[in-house]
Amino acid sequence: MKHRAARLLASGFGSGFFPIAPGTAGSLVALGLGAAMLHVSVALLVVASLAVCAGGIWAVRETQAEADPGWVVIDEFAGQWITMLGMTTISWKSLLAAFVLFRLFDIFKPRPIAWADQRKDALGVMADDMIAGTMAALVLTVLNWRLPGLLD
Repeated sequence: MKHRAARLLASGFGSGFFPIAPGTAGSLVALGLGAAMLHVSVALLVVASLAVCAGGIWAVRETQAEADPGWVVIDEFAGQWITMLGMTTISWKSLLAAFVLFRLFDIFKPRPIAWADQRKDALGVMADDMIAGTMAALVLTVLNWRLPGLLD
């Protein structure tokens, strides 16, 4: 039972089993869920992000998925939700910017993302996307600060 719950969480509630680009699919599912949470409250997204970060490390360990197989997308959920914390409004522009920025940082892995990605354990699986999300959130914050209204 514990293994089944860990696999469900690690797979992003099944979104990691999408046959094409499971990481992107997981990010899109996370984007939709994150938008719904933001509509309710920023605090809800913060709590969910923290829970997914901690729960993701547990789930990856439990499923022994340290090699970061494609079906493990809970790290995309964490990174996408962290990115969304840099949004000031919920609009199609801000959602698109959050999605694209997170995916770019996740795919190209500039330092320190690359450092975390080199770890071959549960923390490394989660940390690279958490760092990518933080960097993307910072870019969103700067965009919103320097170009107000751009993403409304």
